[in-house]
Amino acid sequence: MIELLGVSVAYDGAPRPAVRDVSLAIPAGEFVALVGPSGSGKTSLLKTINRLIAPTSGVIRIEDRDAAEFPTHELRRRIGYVFQGVGLFPHMSVRENIAITPSLLGWPREQIVARVDAVFDLIALPRDYLDRAPAALSGGERQRVAVARALAAEPRIVIMDEPFGALDPVTRDALGQAYRALHERMGLTTVMVTHDTQEAALLADRIVVLRDGAVVADDTPRAMLSGAHPEATGLFDTPRRQAAAIADLAR
Repeated sequence: MIELLGVSVAYDGAPRPAVRDVSLAIPAGEFVALVGPSGSGKTSLLKTINRLIAPTSGVIRIEDRDAAEFPTHELRRRIGYVFQGVGLFPHMSVRENIAITPSLLGWPREQIVARVDAVFDLIALPRDYLDRAPAALSGGERQRVAVARALAAEPRIVIMDEPFGALDPVTRDALGQAYRALHERMGLTTVMVTHDTQEAALLADRIVVLRDGAVVADDTPRAMLSGAHPEATGLFDTPRRQAAAIADLAR
């Protein structure tokens, strides 16, 4: 579904590449979390998938086709994108925000209406919210709408950049679990950037650890938490320690 072959990203004036010779294969239906310290290249790598950033070298293949062969707007409309800043258009209603990509793709009005209703039902908000402005919603509700917008054009791939990072822990956990359920129900392929290794372990099928732009570990959450990858041990010490502390308090 997604294949990255020797992908590097170098920014003008930067002392070193943001991404260095990364190769990954992400099968259809997998949920992959990209983790690593700040400045490790997670977001730069994520954005090469829909060519918000063009790689300096290497190839990205989407559904067995070189991503560079797609017209840029077509590629981006085929891939749902959810990010931390939400990015809903404040002058549009929730309904209009969700409908934006199908509208740009020229879908018939009846099909757009049906799809907006369908994805809105998936995010479990009251129907009367469709006619509200984004400013009338809470942060968690706006993030749910952002997920619905990303799914509106029926993408098979969704990329997410710290999608729940600005939310309180309870809302963050609930929305993360809700998205994971949607991922499975809709057969999506998801790539998510997160600083939260606990979130990565709870939501993803596979965790890819980056440091200084390169992949240093790539395995299941269980393997990461077991200490099987010394290169990633520091990142996963905190969730292990927190889990042990909570278990002690519960005794």
